Amino acid sequence: MPTIRPSADSDLPAITAIYRHHVLHGTGTFEIDPPSEADMAGRRADVLAKGLPWLVAEKDGQVLGFAYANWFKPRPAYRFSAEDSIYIAEDARGMGLGRTLLGELATQAEAAGVRKLLAVIGDSANAGSIGVHRALGFTDVGVMRSVGWKFGAWRDIVLMEKSLGAGDSTSPE
Repeated sequence: MPTIRPSADSDLPAITAIYRHHVLHGTGTFEIDPPSEADMAGRRADVLAKGLPWLVAEKDGQVLGFAYANWFKPRPAYRFSAEDSIYIAEDARGMGLGRTLLGELATQAEAAGVRKLLAVIGDSANAGSIGVHRALGFTDVGVMRSVGWKFGAWRDIVLMEKSLGAGDSTSPE
């Protein structure tokens, strides 16, 4: 059984490699050029500086996937809403890691004060990500049609949401 733990600096080569594969071969991200390890280190440092989680799934010393939450938008009114991101190594797909990572990410995001976790899923054909989010209680918000162009085709974005803790039933402050 893989271990879910906070990411460490030493995980950055594996995180970068996993994400590189998704950029070059998948439509779950609309990035076209894979970021460098230094770029990924900067992104991770930004997330952690905000007090938000960046997790990895590890088995036998190998990072099999990662997940993090980041503010949905930078304006202060959005400070209780975060977007999740989950990426699994190609050879570790189908092991339930996405569900395990997302479940722990939601728990840690809630502990950090997040009241709404949002999924902005690249490509409406991304059945795996949509299914993982639905299995963990996310509900559909809508589809933004043809907002990205990747691999010679227009791609949709699927929006999903999940309330955490008290959600919007009480004041967060």
